[in-house]
Amino acid sequence: MRKRDINPSSDIPKSTRIIIRSFDIIISLFGLILTSPLLVLLIMLCWLDTGAPIFRQGRVGKGQKTFTLIKLRTMKPNTTSVATHLADPNQITLLGSFLRRSKLDELPQLWNVLKGEMSLVGPRPCLPNQIKLIREREKRGVFSGKPGITGLAQITGIDMSTPKLLAKVDEKLVNTLTISSYFYYLFLTITGKGSGDRASTARNKEI
Repeated sequence: MRKRDINPSSDIPKSTRIIIRSFDIIISLFGLILTSPLLVLLIMLCWLDTGAPIFRQGRVGKGQKTFTLIKLRTMKPNTTSVATHLADPNQITLLGSFLRRSKLDELPQLWNVLKGEMSLVGPRPCLPNQIKLIREREKRGVFSGKPGITGLAQITGIDMSTPKLLAKVDEKLVNTLTISSYFYYLFLTITGKGSGDRASTARNKEI
């Protein structure tokens, strides 16, 4: 895999990127503080559910650099790491299904945002083995921006099973993100827009 973005720059002004990063820091920090009692409770429930409450997985970030994404575990331990749309529904626990639908499994990613590996708004980070999606994103300059917890694709129900379409939507997000659209995507996500990480029953789609 090449570690070079064909289109390394986006149309977002530097001042906008700085302001968005400032909001990322403020919101993720306060989010972690305010939700810490809930997060502790969920970690305890996940520990009782699977014995391994925190899930860590390598994902492709800005500039195609790999980072470790953290989530609450929703699947049985030792399950093969695949994209969400390829996940075996039988491996998802009852608690995990609730966490995915409610998007609560993504709370620990606020730590990734605080560290600067992700933004609250951006393209969903993919796995290093999702070659087709990486190629589509690479030629459209998607890796010039940070991956995010939510974004245009998430609120419109576009997942990684359609890599070309997803990359096109991600390109639009990366190149047109404004402060107002940043908060618009967050608002829609918080109010329930989008389905969360649900596994598809179609298990044989190509990554």
